Amino acid sequence: QVQLVESGGGLVQPGGSLRLSCAASGSIFSIYAMGWYRQAPGKQRELVATITNGGRTNYANYADAVKGRFTISRDNAKNTVYLQMNSLKPEDTAVYYCNAGTVVTNYWGQGTQVTVSS
Repeated sequence: QVQLVESGGGLVQPGGSLRLSCAASGSIFSIYAMGWYRQAPGKQRELVATITNGGRTNYANYADAVKGRFTISRDNAKNTVYLQMNSLKPEDTAVYYCNAGTVVTNYWGQGTQVTVSS
C-alpha cells in the first residue's frame, strides 16, 4: 500500500504561482513513477505531468497545456514530488491529484483545489 498526501493548493490570481507537494509513504519501494493529474468541473481527469524514478536520472513528461509553465520534480530523500506552477491561467482551475504508479496498481491522493481567479 502507498499513501499520498497533497498540499499547497489555494486561490491565486492569473499570472501567479503555486507549488504543490505530494508526500508518499508506505510501500514506496514499489513506485516506478509519480505524477499530477487534474479534474475541472464537468471534465474528465487529465494528465498534467509525470516523473519516473530512473535512479540517477528522472524523466519528466508534460501535457501540452502546461509545458513551459509547470515543472515537476522529486526529492527521493523526502519521498516527495512537487509541481511548480507558474504563469497560472483561469483554465488551470481544477482539483489536482497526486498519483503513484506501481506494477500492481495506481494510487491516488485526496486532491487539492487550485483556483485561478482575479
